Order: sequence, then C-alpha cells, then structure tokens
Amino acid sequence: MIPYAETGVYGCRQCGLVCRAEKDIDVPVHCPRCLSPFAPPTPRPLAWSWALLLAAMIFYIPANLVPVTAARFPGGSEESTIFAGIVTFWQSGSIGIAVLIFIASIIIPLMKFMLMTFLLLSVRRSTHRGRRQRTLLYHLMEWTGYWSMLDVVVVVVVSGLVQFHGLASIEPRAGILFFALVVVLTMLAVLSFDPRVIWRRS
Repeated sequence: MIPYAETGVYGCRQCGLVCRAEKDIDVPVHCPRCLSPFAPPTPRPLAWSWALLLAAMIFYIPANLVPVTAARFPGGSEESTIFAGIVTFWQSGSIGIAVLIFIASIIIPLMKFMLMTFLLLSVRRSTHRGRRQRTLLYHLMEWTGYWSMLDVVVVVVVSGLVQFHGLASIEPRAGILFFALVVVLTMLAVLSFDPRVIWRRS
C-alpha cells in the first residue's frame, strides 16, 4: 500500500475496514474484506466534483422553469412546472405530497449545492477547522442522495393513478429529464469527492 498522511493506515471507502499499510509496497492493493481497491486521495476527484456540481447547478435552472408534466382532460390541457405542481397539490388538499415534492425537488438540491460548495472550498483552502463536522456533512449528503428521486416517483405514481381512474391523462415533459440530470450529476459529484482529503495535511 502507499502510505498516506503519515498515519500508516488505510480506510476502505466502501466497507469502512481500516488496515495498516505494508512496508516496501508502492502499488495499491485491495481491501481484504470487500476487495475494493485502496487508493490515496488525490486532487483529481476535486476537479471532477467541481465540474459535476457546476453542471448540476446549470441544469437546475431549466429543471424548475420547464414544464415537467402535461395534463389533458375533457376541458382542455395544462402544462405544469415543479413549483406549479406543488401549489396544485397543496390547493387540492394533498398537503403531504406537496411538502414531499417541495423538500425533494427544492430543498434537498439547494442544500446539496451549498454543502458541496462549502466542502470543496474548505478543502481547497486546506483549513483544519471542523474536520469531523465536515465529514458528517458529507455522509449526510450521501444519505440524502437515496431520496433525491422522490418527486419523480410521485409524479409517475400520480400519473398512473389519474390515468387508471380515467379522469385525465398526464404525460411527462422535458422538465423531468432536466431534473433527473440534476439528481444524477449531484450524486456523481458527491461520490467523486473523497472525504479523506478533508483530513489531508497541507
């Protein structure tokens, strides 16, 4: 293993197993428990994280401005953006669904944008303050990534229920694609960030 940060140990990013580095071995080896390759943190993942994060921020604008659904009913048709859909659910009495979509599509992406920007800037400045707290923030973003597609799932389920009852027909629009890109790019930005660089010695 390649020694890192004068600790003489490696932590597996996949399963969390901590192993002591072997002497006189200058090539990476695999984790003995999950067989994932060990690799020291390098500046490259930071560049990837910045690129993916900026791309997600760019796609976030059309994701909220472009309609995500088009509803067709006997009296006409109407296209709806994410925010308009939230208002519609709220006014129709589906407050729980409205709050769920608002948190998943508005709050969580903005929170992840701000937290990732903060982490990347703090690593770039090589600050030693709050290392444990920043590591916890990273794991929080990892956890919220599992819930990022909730609003898309809600739209699909509601569309199926509406068409099943024959009340109207709901079709997806380009906004869903933009939002899916935001979710995927943000998740990739988080995954490409190696939290071990938070503890790197400057």
